[in-house]
Amino acid sequence: MATTQDFKDYYAILGVDKTASQDAIKKAYRKLARKHHPDLNPDDKTAEAKFKEINEAYEVLSDEENRKKYDQYGQYWKYAQEGMPPPGTRPSQGQATDFGQDFGRYSNFSDFIDELLHRYGQGDRQGRRVYRYYTTGGYPEEADEFDQGYRSAYHSYAPHPDTEAAIVLTMAEAFQGVVKQLQLEGEKPFKVRVPAGAKPGSRIRIKGKGRMNPFTKEHGDLYVTIDLAPHPFFKLDDNNNITCEISLTPDEAVLGTELQVPTPDGPVTMKIPAGVKSGQVLRLRGKGWKLPKGQRTDQLVKLNIVAPKEADLSEIERTSYETIRANRTFNPHANLENITL
Repeated sequence: MATTQDFKDYYAILGVDKTASQDAIKKAYRKLARKHHPDLNPDDKTAEAKFKEINEAYEVLSDEENRKKYDQYGQYWKYAQEGMPPPGTRPSQGQATDFGQDFGRYSNFSDFIDELLHRYGQGDRQGRRVYRYYTTGGYPEEADEFDQGYRSAYHSYAPHPDTEAAIVLTMAEAFQGVVKQLQLEGEKPFKVRVPAGAKPGSRIRIKGKGRMNPFTKEHGDLYVTIDLAPHPFFKLDDNNNITCEISLTPDEAVLGTELQVPTPDGPVTMKIPAGVKSGQVLRLRGKGWKLPKGQRTDQLVKLNIVAPKEADLSEIERTSYETIRANRTFNPHANLENITL
């Protein structure tokens, strides 16, 4: 007997509202898929399970027709399975309820989703019921149903020949461009050229390299989503600027200095003006990420003023700091004197 526990709230899984647009659903899916992708979470069974759940939710909600059916029936699963109308509704006299007709043959919520997505086929000539389903690779296999029962074939990927894949690049590979060799399960390996300046979440369409449709024998397209492995120094912000952080000593911050700052093109000399503050950001124009038409964004350098530990000071440094303290005219605490609740 199915219960409301069988029901999965796909909107909650993707973290979107029931009125969310298709673009919002797609954006939420891509963000979560990147976060929980198995390539970025090796040997993490929890992330793997979450990744499959996210794909399952997107599979239903990304299709307008399937989403309507899910919205109509899914939330009233318990009532539908028992052939009863949901709370607050009454069919007209003599009118059959759609719930009993649509749900009476399902044993659980997974069966409803399977048929919603057309995962099941028809009976064969020997009278056996054959279930066509899709593995994690996206291609069909079969399972037979005998008199003693059946086994449910279940997966979390959309049953169509277009195929989604993801690759993780180093920042150097994404910045400079790279050729990667990919191989889908059961298919021949092939090369994919990733252009210079690829960004996290960007997709490359490769025509005719998706899974083969078992009925038409034609190959769909392959959509490859790009993600970047973390770099110890460089990061990429939402505006495609490269960001980094460098540390300054107190005297460098007060008096100013010049430093060799790493960039994707190699180190460049950067002038630090006198009197900078901790957290201040300086800009290296044209030293950021590559853009499609050959332009470059900027590199943003965040300054962190780091005071040495007392144990690391030499005698002359300690004496110099004490002299500065004794003769300092600048008082950064003056504004505290008149503050009251």
